[in-house]
Amino acid sequence: MPTRQLVFALSFAILWSSRASAQELHDEYHRAPRDTVSQDVYDGWKQFNLNCARCHGEDVQGTTIAPHLILSLKPDGPINTKELFVQTVCAGRPPKGMPSWCALGMEIPTIEKIYSYVKGRSDAKIGPGRPAVKAGT
Repeated sequence: MPTRQLVFALSFAILWSSRASAQELHDEYHRAPRDTVSQDVYDGWKQFNLNCARCHGEDVQGTTIAPHLILSLKPDGPINTKELFVQTVCAGRPPKGMPSWCALGMEIPTIEKIYSYVKGRSDAKIGPGRPAVKAGT
């Protein structure tokens, strides 16, 4: 059997044998979402992962490069209002290495969606991982 056909046959066999319903899925790296959120919060999660996670960490938990935003958005944190969050993201913190996202083309409604997601994580209303979108939102 030619190599290409053999690879296809093996791939198909593996996929067929590993089929499982969502309830039966036991893959550590592809877990089903735990939380259900509005479309705006889900969009905020996507934008956070596209633009912010590389520095602020997956699931908003910070890295050696940038702070833990869950703590930053607490009532006693340094960015404890939506207005301050939007202002900080829009203007950036160039001396600390954070770009001005508005200068890079990010619009205020996108920043507000990111805030909704990060605030939900800060308030412990959204757990780590990818959320699901609530039907009808």
